[in-house]
Amino acid sequence: MIVQAFLRWAETARTGDRARAASALADAFIKSSLGPDEHRAAIMAMTYLLDDPSPKVRLALAEALASSDAAPRAIIMSLAEDQPEIACTVIACSPVLSDADLVELAGRGDSFTRSLVATRPGLGCSAAAAVAEVGDGAEIVLLLENDTASVSRITLRRMAQRFGHLADVRHLLLERGNLPADVRHMLVAHVAAALAGSDLVTRTIGAKRIDVMTREAGDEAIVAIAGSILQDEIPLLVEHLKTSGRLTPALLIHALCSGKVDFFASAIVSLVHLEERRVRAILATGRVHAVRALFEAAGIGRDIVTVFVEAVFLWRRAAAGGGLDTCYLALLERFEGLRGDGGAVGQLLDMVDLLQRGELRRSARSYAADVSLVA
Repeated sequence: MIVQAFLRWAETARTGDRARAASALADAFIKSSLGPDEHRAAIMAMTYLLDDPSPKVRLALAEALASSDAAPRAIIMSLAEDQPEIACTVIACSPVLSDADLVELAGRGDSFTRSLVATRPGLGCSAAAAVAEVGDGAEIVLLLENDTASVSRITLRRMAQRFGHLADVRHLLLERGNLPADVRHMLVAHVAAALAGSDLVTRTIGAKRIDVMTREAGDEAIVAIAGSILQDEIPLLVEHLKTSGRLTPALLIHALCSGKVDFFASAIVSLVHLEERRVRAILATGRVHAVRALFEAAGIGRDIVTVFVEAVFLWRRAAAGGGLDTCYLALLERFEGLRGDGGAVGQLLDMVDLLQRGELRRSARSYAADVSLVA
């Protein structure tokens, strides 16, 4: 009867009075021990207030219910889809909203609603995935800046696929320690594309030189990534490179000569569809004919397969003697007479020469940095 009287009173009461009454009603619902009839009547009264013409009344209701886990879910969901100030109050902290509710809000709501979901403390994986799937670039940035959100590796990959071209998204993704290797390479490719599309860079260096530099830098990045990831991540990176057409002979010879044998072996496994144990055995102990047959089965052309076979035996000797840094130079000396002939072998050796010079420059920079640090 009290609730019925309240509803009759609310029809003619002033806005400020209705707002105070809404807050008191919600507070009583949460903190008082109501009987079944009173409990049901209070829910009906609060539901009635959802249609109040004044946002002040609905905001008062939202503020009173937002932090309680006893608040009725239907009322909280309605408030979450109200005006921004009201929605913000409940989406930001209501414990009643489950991950499934947040997924629903993200999918059905506008950009502001998704932004609220993205910044919610302790956001779950499903809701984060929903924002990543339907949100725009600004919402993705908010989600990545939410340190308390649980973001799966699949969701990180989806973010990179949709918004890897945005510098802010790239920066925040690359700061994450759990970023998958294939996603890291995807972002490197976006950086290269951004540089190649820069008018300043094009005018300064020239389009042809940019193509060469971005390709070489891309291979360097892949090898660096391959050397810094866990063993179980390598097959996924290999598959990504294979699908994107980046598993080239130049990349493979670079990986082999630089000692990234786990990556190289995984790449060969992907190309020949043999068991990894068998491939590794051939690379480690196989005779010349077995190694050659393995590479030919992987699709490496007969005109350059000799270089790869020689590189394997050079790697074996260098690994045994602890001198992997000599592989590039030894390979160049072995095929010195074929460089500059314009053929496939010559072009591959020219690439090896570039890689060897790059290794020397990196070693020099590292040495200089160590000397400076000691000084």
